[in-house]
Amino acid sequence: MEVGEVVQVTDGTPRPREICRELLAALEASEGRRRRRKRDTTPDAIGLTIKRELLERAITADPEPDDFESWLHEQCLDAGGSEGGVRAMALSIFEEWRLAHDAEAFRAWLGRGAPSDDAHSDRGSPELGQPTTRTETSH
Repeated sequence: MEVGEVVQVTDGTPRPREICRELLAALEASEGRRRRRKRDTTPDAIGLTIKRELLERAITADPEPDDFESWLHEQCLDAGGSEGGVRAMALSIFEEWRLAHDAEAFRAWLGRGAPSDDAHSDRGSPELGQPTTRTETSH
């Protein structure tokens, strides 16, 4: 299946596999923003790794749409001592899952591969008031 290809079950509800595949593609933009930050982004990287792993497992498992929330909860329980971070990312995924069903514009953006200037650029965005080049100064 290609990014942007939409496959639906008979009632028109996209499956978790589809939405999670598209959310996984959208993580590239988050990673691009994280790399450009000047602060320690280790906690961000850990969260994105947990989220990526959950999305990959959801793609593989492809639970029924009505069972997706329960499936995410099971992932939290299976995490044991790491449950806090997994729970936070599972909640994020579930919120995005619901948004993809409720907001046509968000679903369309995901369906286009979640295009973002942040996904493939180490430069800032002038539209967002960020510098377009990085300069290092020595003290």
